[in-house]
Amino acid sequence: MRRIIFATSNEGKMKEIREILMGMDIELLSLKDAGIDIDIIEDGSSFEENAIIKAEAICKLTGEIVLADDSGLEIDYLDKAPGIYSARFLGENTPYLEKNTYIIEQLKNIPNDKRTARFVCTIACSFPGQDTITRTGIIEGYIADKISGSNGFGYDPIFYVPEYKCTTADMPAELKNKISHRAKALEAIKEVLTEHLDNR
Repeated sequence: MRRIIFATSNEGKMKEIREILMGMDIELLSLKDAGIDIDIIEDGSSFEENAIIKAEAICKLTGEIVLADDSGLEIDYLDKAPGIYSARFLGENTPYLEKNTYIIEQLKNIPNDKRTARFVCTIACSFPGQDTITRTGIIEGYIADKISGSNGFGYDPIFYVPEYKCTTADMPAELKNKISHRAKALEAIKEVLTEHLDNR
């Protein structure tokens, strides 16, 4: 079984990732599991650049295969904010309830056709001594007019997916883990990993 580190300490994210990658012959560790406590400056100008920065830094440090993601919410009415600053929007330690409430307030009385938004996730896969490979997943929707749902995390309670008539926080985990931006990016990176591990 091959060890792979996912460069995050976010337990909600790790739970989701483990469910999506279930069935692969790998041991998936978070930074915490691997005993890594490091501050990586994510100064890229895109989701892809930030994912690569994280994956390559941990890969260089450990010599292991490393996955890293950068993901966020783009809201068209707010010029694609919070975008790559999603985690740090309104301050790094600001609770998501506050962030979500603020966004809903900004879009008050704005019609649905102008509330369009998307979740974007780019995953970088860094192999020791080889090029880093990236894959991106996107899910389109719009910003709900109220917070709804207790599943998921982050901006899930305000991201409404018209096809399913609910927010991603209202969805059961099985559904979200099939259609989410992270699920799409992980499914694509799964192919990359499988090919790499099969060729060893």
